[in-house]
Amino acid sequence: MTQSADLPFSVLDLSPVPQGTTVSKALANTLDLARHAESLGFHRYWLAEHHNMPGIASAATTVVIGHVAAGTSKIRVGSGGIMLPNHAPLMIAEAFGTLAALHPGRIDLGLGRAPGTDQATMRALRRYAGSVDRFAEDVVELQHWFKPAEPDQAVRAVPGEGQDVPLWLLGSSTYGAQLAAALGLPYAFAAHFAPEQLMQAVEVYRRGFRPSAQLDKPYFMICIGVCAADTDEEAQRLHTSTQQQFLALRRGNPGLLPPPVDDITALASPAELAGVNNTFRYSAIGSPRTVSDRLRAVIEATGADEVMAASQIHDHAARLRSYEILAGLRDDLRKAA
Repeated sequence: MTQSADLPFSVLDLSPVPQGTTVSKALANTLDLARHAESLGFHRYWLAEHHNMPGIASAATTVVIGHVAAGTSKIRVGSGGIMLPNHAPLMIAEAFGTLAALHPGRIDLGLGRAPGTDQATMRALRRYAGSVDRFAEDVVELQHWFKPAEPDQAVRAVPGEGQDVPLWLLGSSTYGAQLAAALGLPYAFAAHFAPEQLMQAVEVYRRGFRPSAQLDKPYFMICIGVCAADTDEEAQRLHTSTQQQFLALRRGNPGLLPPPVDDITALASPAELAGVNNTFRYSAIGSPRTVSDRLRAVIEATGADEVMAASQIHDHAARLRSYEILAGLRDDLRKAA
């Protein structure tokens, strides 16, 4: 498979809170990066719902989406994603209906089934025990709230009804791929942290896709980690912040995004590093040429219709630079298509 000449590139921002800074600074950096991404021609800018994680400032995802949308003018802004089992579908319809009313034609609603947190926090968040088992029904209910209301409809989503809010399904397994295919929705795969079932999910999604009122053919977006710098050595050093963050998470001790280190092997056993680095098997880390080669390989293997990049980089200026490099590579990839 090959990519089209107009392959869009987008941004997933976890609003990282680096060590030595505050949540306020992290959210200011999020808006600064969004404006930077808009100026570089990125297609959309998504925020993710995570809870009880000190290093991620986007737990109140709809609030941050509104902040970013108000501070930009063209780029699409949305969720990557809202963890639907944590919320009543009607409330999500009202929240995103409000966002769409404030920023017409710019709001996306990506939906996830995972808790976005640990088990104890999940129990504190979930509306009721077993709400995750109603994910498919909740997606269909959410679609209902966005439709124009019937004259005799007793409960309505105001704002929400009749709003143009594209729904996406997000996933890291074949479950989300099957549901997105059955409902005729665009599908985004989280290869930046859960790559194991990527190729299976792509096949399941495309093979089972049924056209819908929203989408007449499959649309697949892959999200991968990207850490681009002027040299391979610099990029690998910057990437040690992400490696440390994942190590801390796997050890049950999530924290702020740490600064890079010269020798990551001094902080973890070979087995730990092997496991963490396997998570990044589709990531693009390195100089412009290295990242370009990796992007071409991933796009060719998956036939992705869109690429979303997640970059957990401690230094904000280096993160801005990483997306600048990625934007240049996007233009080169389009020319070569």
